[in-house]
Amino acid sequence: MAHTPFHGSIPDDRLYCPQYNMWVQAQDNGEVLVGATSFGTFLAGEIIAFTSKPKGAEVSLGRGMGTVECRKTVLAVHAPISFLLLEGNELAEERPRMVNTDPYGTGWMARGTATAWNTETLTLVDAAAYRQHILKLEPDASFD
Repeated sequence: MAHTPFHGSIPDDRLYCPQYNMWVQAQDNGEVLVGATSFGTFLAGEIIAFTSKPKGAEVSLGRGMGTVECRKTVLAVHAPISFLLLEGNELAEERPRMVNTDPYGTGWMARGTATAWNTETLTLVDAAAYRQHILKLEPDASFD
């Protein structure tokens, strides 16, 4: 079967974690939204279930913040930063397809309060650098 190259969007209004293919977006109220990138969902395939850690969980950089179930496997969702989980996206848990179809909008995974924002954002990259990361892995990738 022929490989279909990645085609998707990488919005400029957030930071990215190339190691885990996750994004983080600072909100005006000091909170952060966290989700999987369109490239991450492309690699995972169709997501058929998403489960977040419970509200109030302390999530550390690189540690699990939930799980996604794909057609062939269950994967841990690794946190791109450390944060106190205020809520998992219940709508995405009820309709996990949103994580694939709208990863930067209604398909976000967690809302929280960053606990080491000033130091851990140094490990994140902007959209241009994340696009370059994708192109190294997927030279035929294209972006909206």
